[in-house]
Amino acid sequence: MAGEPYITVVGNLAGDPELRFTASGHAVANFTIAQTPRTRNQQSGEWIDDETLWVRASVWREAAENVAETLTKGARVIAHGRLKARSFETKDGQQRTNWELDVDEIGPSLRWATAQVNRTPRSGGGGFGGGGGGQGAPGGNWGGPPVGGGGWGQSAPSNDPWGGGSQAGSWDQGNDAPPPF
Repeated sequence: MAGEPYITVVGNLAGDPELRFTASGHAVANFTIAQTPRTRNQQSGEWIDDETLWVRASVWREAAENVAETLTKGARVIAHGRLKARSFETKDGQQRTNWELDVDEIGPSLRWATAQVNRTPRSGGGGFGGGGGGQGAPGGNWGGPPVGGGGWGQSAPSNDPWGGGSQAGSWDQGNDAPPPF
């Protein structure tokens, strides 16, 4: 569908991303982002939570594998992508619409956390400014997990000033494999 609106959603992951592979071998990670607006009651001084927005999201290929290795339930993320409507009919005949986000870019929010950027080696294809993954190319997709929990903050050996391996790449949590299904 052409002309889909691009939006940015900031919220917390409602669960760990689910990594799957298509029959043709492409990775896809599915996850839900929960965003609850809060307002402060001026008279009582208390914070009041409004209704939670639940956004089902998916990301593809290398980014899917990076998301599954890096982000976990509860992580605060910033996701940018195309908003899509999926209409369907329930068993009792009611028309419903679900809103889904096809994620183009995602990363941890640094408002209340810190992160360390680790680039994973990739073969072929240049990322942002990467020019094909050459030696010490200061490019790739940026992001990274917060330092200090669950194996996060591990960095790959590097000889480039950007602190991440010898080829352009993406996030790396330091895990050896995606979770089993």
